[in-house]
Amino acid sequence: MPPASADSTADREIVLSRVFSAPRSLVWEAWTNPEHVTKWWGPRGFTSVTKRHEFRVGGVWEHTMIGPDGTRFPNKSIFREIVPPERIVYSHGGGREDGEVPGANFTATWTFEALDAERTKVTGRMLFPSAASRDHVVREFGAVEGGRQTLERLGEQLAAMQSKPFVIAREFDAPRDLVWKVWTEREHFARWFGPKGMSISIAQFDLRPGGLCHYSMTLRDGKKVWGKAVYREIVPPTKLVWINSFSDEHAGTTRHPLNKDRWPLQMLTVITFAENAGRTTVTVNWLPIDSDPDERRVFDQSLASMSGGWGGTFDQLAAYLAEVSRRA
Repeated sequence: MPPASADSTADREIVLSRVFSAPRSLVWEAWTNPEHVTKWWGPRGFTSVTKRHEFRVGGVWEHTMIGPDGTRFPNKSIFREIVPPERIVYSHGGGREDGEVPGANFTATWTFEALDAERTKVTGRMLFPSAASRDHVVREFGAVEGGRQTLERLGEQLAAMQSKPFVIAREFDAPRDLVWKVWTEREHFARWFGPKGMSISIAQFDLRPGGLCHYSMTLRDGKKVWGKAVYREIVPPTKLVWINSFSDEHAGTTRHPLNKDRWPLQMLTVITFAENAGRTTVTVNWLPIDSDPDERRVFDQSLASMSGGWGGTFDQLAAYLAEVSRRA
């Protein structure tokens, strides 16, 4: 039997890949401009503070990632190869600031493949010195899931770079804990969510990252329209992030049933809750994600209808909060 190939590195690698609905030049910009990188780098709940970012061969990228619990993770990378807009290679070292757990050292190779004018495939390969060191990083730092979330956040940043978001906010006469409660508990959510004139029925309500809220809305003429929200981030009681789309009774993803134009197939929905003196301001930030130019054009032309839809939803929320407060 011939010996195993010395070039085999599968047991020493973490490979991540994702296709983005964005031209390669824009993805490259999001990856190489530190003003953009700090907005998406790292798993959900992490922030990244850049000390220096010298984007050149031999240059140093030094930054600290801060976890949701405040744990700090200093990182230092040295760029070894840069081929715009196709390839980036760097050596990397980093770990917990307190040193309680051994850190990580690897060589990262990121490639940017233009599938067409509007789609780019990004692939990252992290090559570790040994299988044991690779397994350590997966086990102790959640590297695979963290990498998946990081690319997911890159997709959200690209969406923000391609479209001006629709933003609507309203202050409600209710404490934040109550407002959070009616957004995140099934029996409350079904009583107010949706535009005026529609009744909502919830088929599934699974409030967790990756969980699904699957619902139907019945119009005044009796027509039933399905929708769904796939939760991405839940930070009680300050933030909800989900991907919203029209759906069917089987929880598939469908086009807008009432809009003959190319309404975006998926919408990134970011909702924040801020309390001041017993009152709560809810802000909705809405924009198309993984969209094409036609979808973004229709979105930009629909600001008035979005204002009406979300305004009516806020009216119903205000009335429901007042009702709940009276019953308390």
